[in-house]
Parts: sequence; structure tokens; C-alpha cells
Amino acid sequence: MTVEIIEKAEFEPNILMFACNWCSYAGLDLAGTSRMKYPVNVTIIKTMCSGRIEPTFVMKAFKDGIDGVIISMCHEGDCHYMDGNYKTIRRFHLMNNMLESFGISKDRVMMVGISASEGAKAVKVITDMVETVRTLGPIELGAD
Repeated sequence: MTVEIIEKAEFEPNILMFACNWCSYAGLDLAGTSRMKYPVNVTIIKTMCSGRIEPTFVMKAFKDGIDGVIISMCHEGDCHYMDGNYKTIRRFHLMNNMLESFGISKDRVMMVGISASEGAKAVKVITDMVETVRTLGPIELGAD
């Protein structure tokens, strides 16, 4: 009888991306229509504005098993709702403090500006985030 050692499968992180409708989602659409490839590990949620994203959404995502979150928004000064991305920036810094208090590495959350013409940047952001979280390993609340 032969005993086989089954290697642990390589960790594949689950990434959640919030993308504002007017810039970031349009950039992702450009990437798709240009047939650019990015990891399938990401689930994209389109929001009308990044200012709509509450820190509780991110915390719930981690609670529900997401390993990393990307918050993509219009570039500073280009928000279609005037100051939505400035709200996002303020909330992001507060959220980082919350993450730290729960033992979640700040590297698991990224905030980035992506315009409608930056399809290649959107692909790079997703690819980089998947690699970063893959290196961090599975999320273990309270252990990061």
C-alpha cells in the first residue's frame, strides 16, 4: 500500500472591489472591452459613488470571508458628486484604525483612484492586490 502526501492547494484569495460608476467601473469596462486579462479572484460591486461605501461594508466583507478589499474611486477633484471621493478618503483613514484594532492588516484594504481611461491601471491594481493578499495568506481575524 502506498501512502500519498497531498499537498495543500495554493491559497487563492477572495478580493472584493467597490468601483464607482462614473470612473472606476468605466475603467474596468475599458479593460474588458480591450480584452485585458486580470485574476478571476475579484468580485466587483458597482456603486454610484465611492462616498457611498461605509466602513461597515468592508468590515462585513471580512467577516463573511473576503480576504482583501479594493475601494476604487474617481481621482481627487474629479468626483461626479463633487466631494464623494473626499468622504471616502476621510473614512478610509478612520477605517484603517478600526482594522488595526480588530487585528486585520492594513495591506488587505486598498484605496485607489482609477479614471474611465485607465483600464490598464485597473488591471494592475487588481493583479497587485491579489498578489499582496496571496502573500499575506488566508485571513484569520485577530491573527494578522
